[in-house]
Amino acid sequence: MGVEEHTQDQAAAEGVATAENVSAAGEIETTASGTRYPIAPGYRVNVRTGPGTSYRIVRTLPYGQKIPIYCQKPGERVTGPYGTSNLWDNIANGQFVSDAYVYTGRDGYIAPRCD
Repeated sequence: MGVEEHTQDQAAAEGVATAENVSAAGEIETTASGTRYPIAPGYRVNVRTGPGTSYRIVRTLPYGQKIPIYCQKPGERVTGPYGTSNLWDNIANGQFVSDAYVYTGRDGYIAPRCD
């Protein structure tokens, strides 16, 4: 991964359990407004304008964030806590995060492919 795609807090990097980095990985949330998937515990993930680290950063997700995935698109391969993937998740209009940092419960597509 050529460009740093995330930041990790010191406690998580050292494996120290804190309220912020205790695993929420298995907690996919389904509500009336849709399904939301957790970002890997202890990571703040960059949201980009396209499926790769060369795209502009729009914002950075806070620790413990859960996100909707509207569609997925292949792009740059990124290695993260959930493996290496070339899938990028569309979380809002023109906003993408690497699937390697999102707990979806499976490898591969879990949403329609983006146009």
